[in-house]
Amino acid sequence: MKKFYIIVTGLLMSAFISAQDTASVEGPWKYNGVASLNFAQVSLTNWSQGGESSYAINALSAFNLNYNKDNNSWANSLDLGYGIQKIGDKDPGKTDDHIELLSKYGRETGNNWFLSGMLNFKTQFAQGYKNTPAGRVIISDFMSPGYLMLSIGMEHKKDDSFFVSLSPVSGKVTIVSNDSLSSAGSFGVEPGNNTRSEFGGSVKISLKKEIMENVNLSTTLDLFSNYIETPQNIDISLRALVSMKINKFLSANLSAHLLYDDDIAYIDEEGIAHGPRIQFKEILGVGLSYKF
Repeated sequence: MKKFYIIVTGLLMSAFISAQDTASVEGPWKYNGVASLNFAQVSLTNWSQGGESSYAINALSAFNLNYNKDNNSWANSLDLGYGIQKIGDKDPGKTDDHIELLSKYGRETGNNWFLSGMLNFKTQFAQGYKNTPAGRVIISDFMSPGYLMLSIGMEHKKDDSFFVSLSPVSGKVTIVSNDSLSSAGSFGVEPGNNTRSEFGGSVKISLKKEIMENVNLSTTLDLFSNYIETPQNIDISLRALVSMKINKFLSANLSAHLLYDDDIAYIDEEGIAHGPRIQFKEILGVGLSYKF
């Protein structure tokens, strides 16, 4: 729990500190962001209908810093999230944990098309566990995995609300810094190695839209094909976030993430690794929100 409070405090402080700097961003620069904290709790005492006491806390923050002038466009975004829940006497478990940084530069060639270069980095804050008959087993950690992708190609966009990036030249590096996970060959690395490099092509599509008053949709689709190994097995990551503003400080958020990675094994309840499978996560929360 101590680590959770440190992470949440860091997310919220970074949002409010950044908000103070917003006024200094002028001219071709645009800056915005949002931070939210959601909490749910159930307490049961001698409850005849059964059930268990529980609580869940989830923190999200997203920041955007964009530059547009003449034929040049530079977009930067940072997406952070961490959540935890505790049910009854069980150990607390994570419900969300992600860090994603995206930076892309484009130079317009005409008709809203840009020559573009993109850097995308993803990892998580803390260790993740799987409950097995033998006990809790670590299955992920900070920088285990970490993903770094560099892409060159073309991008089509009219404004910051929508873009399609086509990158036939993409390099992807998977990092597994945790020695026990690298020894097991987790996330596609060779057993004992801490990195795995891939060369292929990628597609990224992003949409941000107000679907009705005070209700905003943000969605991103990432596709990657490894030219060297099984190019037909395309890695897929689809994220969607619906943000609903209740008033100045209260909001509701619905997030979903569908993921398929040909290099990530499914680990069953017995702790046995199987082939890759489609992964899905959904989080619904109501709580405090600050937007700037």
